Amino acid sequence: MKPSELPRRAGVGFKPEHFAAIDATSQPIGFFEVHAENYMGAGGPPHAQLGRLRQDYALSIHGVGLSIGSMQPLDADHLARLKIVCDRYEPESFSEHLAWSTHDTTFLNDLLPLPYTEATLAQVCSHIDQVQTLLGRQMLLENPATYLLFEESTIEETEFLAEVVGRTGCGLLLDVNNVFVAATNHKLDPHDYLKRFPVQWVREIHLSGHSETTDDAGARLLIDSHDTAVKDPVWELYEELIARTGPIASLVEWDNDVPEWPALRAEAEAAGAILRRAAERRAA
Repeated sequence: MKPSELPRRAGVGFKPEHFAAIDATSQPIGFFEVHAENYMGAGGPPHAQLGRLRQDYALSIHGVGLSIGSMQPLDADHLARLKIVCDRYEPESFSEHLAWSTHDTTFLNDLLPLPYTEATLAQVCSHIDQVQTLLGRQMLLENPATYLLFEESTIEETEFLAEVVGRTGCGLLLDVNNVFVAATNHKLDPHDYLKRFPVQWVREIHLSGHSETTDDAGARLLIDSHDTAVKDPVWELYEELIARTGPIASLVEWDNDVPEWPALRAEAEAAGAILRRAAERRAA
């Protein structure tokens, strides 16, 4: 099984509107990430642009539609299309979410939470085994941003993720913004969560912005919206994490209200500066 091997640098999620600016000159970017589902067509401008970028940059393919946490079988057609994309581009990494998004024949176009139980654990591991066997490569599993907790959960999220790794040999994608969003929503300590996270299996980190609103009871509620720059508390958590782990491939996501390329590049450069400081401290 081919392992995930992204460079331990900062990357960004590729947006087609940035292609001309990116292609005009060499960029200080370690890798680009794309959503697999955007490249499941046979050809056209999406593949022309990504093929050009692939010549010069490492690539991470991030799935949003496998429904790894569903209690029903994985969609065989979706899996087949995913394999075609991965075979075509040979990415350094492939990742998906710890979530579900299908019910019977309906695709819900959302990343929905799941209870952490032995039954769920067995199903998630079975699905990951199926994906990794088909693709012939290691999959990274991303921790979710959540807005509710299940009474039937019997396993802590960090323990659940560690057990998945132990049973399947997959790696982990640690989304720091998701940690902050979920911890704030559930009135937990994000620093404590990170201390318990099995960071030895993390092969990629995500950073993004979030928005804030209130729930029906008037309580503070954070939304993993990917529509702003990375917020200061998330940067602080990230720097704390990297000081402990050393450099890990780190991606800035900005999927809604996308800015011009220089603004997104600046976010990646900020992450890159944190990675360099950590590397210098370890080398001293």
